[in-house]
Amino acid sequence: QVQLVESGGGLVQPGGSLRLSCAASGFTFSTFPMYWYRRAPGKEREFVAYMDSGSGRNYGNSVKDRFTISMDNAKQTVYLQMNSLKFEDTAVYYCYARVRNQDYWGQGTQVTVSS
Repeated sequence: QVQLVESGGGLVQPGGSLRLSCAASGFTFSTFPMYWYRRAPGKEREFVAYMDSGSGRNYGNSVKDRFTISMDNAKQTVYLQMNSLKFEDTAVYYCYARVRNQDYWGQGTQVTVSS
């Protein structure tokens, strides 16, 4: 059974940093690309970051140069290091994977950027 469990969200001031984690289970983690998405209040879901097993990475334009995605295959965990956080980064952040032609989402973790 595929499961994705996010953690690490919280309240942070503008300019601060957070690191999100997504613990994966139920599939061979190292062979599937992993994604982070977010949904801000009143907005559509937005692509944040992607990483594949070959260490290829891609980022949404709004987070490029501030966020970094990484994976620890031994821990079956994908991370999202978020630096220089802005008010507009406030959202629920979701981990996503497509495994054996099925979509899997975590429950989400809230990130609030506020002074």
